[in-house]
Amino acid sequence: MTTADAWSETPATALLVLSDGSVIEGQGLGATGQAVGEICFNTAMTGYQEILTDPSYSGQIITFTFPHIGNVGANDEDIETVNMAASSGIRGVVLAASITDPANYRSARHLDAWLKSRNLIGICGVDTRALTALIREKGVPNGVIAHAPDGRFDLPALKTAAAEWPGLVGMDLAKDASTTQSHPWSQTTWKWDEGFGEASGGDYKVVAIDFGIKRNILRLLSEAGCNVTVLPATATASDVLAHEPDGVFLSNGPGDPEATGEYSVAMIREVVDKGVPTFGICLGHQMLALALGGNTVKMHQGHHGANHPVFDHTTGKVEITSMNHGFAVDAESLPENVQQTHVSLFDGSNCGLAIKDKPVFSVQYHPEASPGPRDSHYLFKRFTDMMQASRSA
Repeated sequence: MTTADAWSETPATALLVLSDGSVIEGQGLGATGQAVGEICFNTAMTGYQEILTDPSYSGQIITFTFPHIGNVGANDEDIETVNMAASSGIRGVVLAASITDPANYRSARHLDAWLKSRNLIGICGVDTRALTALIREKGVPNGVIAHAPDGRFDLPALKTAAAEWPGLVGMDLAKDASTTQSHPWSQTTWKWDEGFGEASGGDYKVVAIDFGIKRNILRLLSEAGCNVTVLPATATASDVLAHEPDGVFLSNGPGDPEATGEYSVAMIREVVDKGVPTFGICLGHQMLALALGGNTVKMHQGHHGANHPVFDHTTGKVEITSMNHGFAVDAESLPENVQQTHVSLFDGSNCGLAIKDKPVFSVQYHPEASPGPRDSHYLFKRFTDMMQASRSA
């Protein structure tokens, strides 16, 4: 594989080394050093900062298919990690074009400087179309991204590191992405000329399990009338139920759901058995399926982007969704009392489920639209309606 023609006469200061030994040259950005991870591609045209701070990408190197990344700079408002000072766990970023100077009134920093501040390694000048085609054909490869301003690399060592990295199957990353202690959340969504709001209180007590939760998920829960308490990924059923919640939210997050399920499935199963209204997304959706007796599988290339069409069997409508997952629920493995509610119109994979006789549902995608369309915001109303109905009953 070759680099983009724009860099053909420029000495490489960054390399992307794939697990099959392929070497892609380019120009380095952000932090120096090297990092190993799974190489995926994201098709979103906007929201690169939200993507680069999404904990669901832990352990991955992100290739942006959109060529112009960084043109609106970076700021402190578009960070999605709950701990703003922490790394999101992303291993690196692959770009087609170099980063231009920012041209946006909200910009507080050049993206290159922002990448350095978060210790993220970048490479540009890559033929991202060819790399994306490779991933679609052969599946997501493991690889090493390396940046050395002097252009000196230990190529044999990089190839060995790429080949020997075990990959995400069997890897529990939610513990590292999660908060370590419980905390309340009251911030609401950003509005033009107002910034973020603050909820004065909520009608529904909701416990949000943080497997790598995004800030805008919490904002939308607060805005929907929820009084939110965030608990760590390792929370037990006793920890959850001690809050006497009206509802439980199972968040997005990184890694293999079966690995995280080793400690979380028992909690989810007990919460569901107690009849507590439960809403899960992304990793939370997958682990809910495991708790109900279903299975999950590693996907060929995963779903990463803000333009994924999903059919909702409960409404008969198609919604455009934001997705970020490399594992999926095997719909054929779901028990009889669980119905498939949503399905991907790209590949037919499962994107939602609900228990027929309990107030429990989940979706595979990210309904908070950060970044992405807002088609799925109705799910937060569905959750509060479910809690209201359960309270009335």
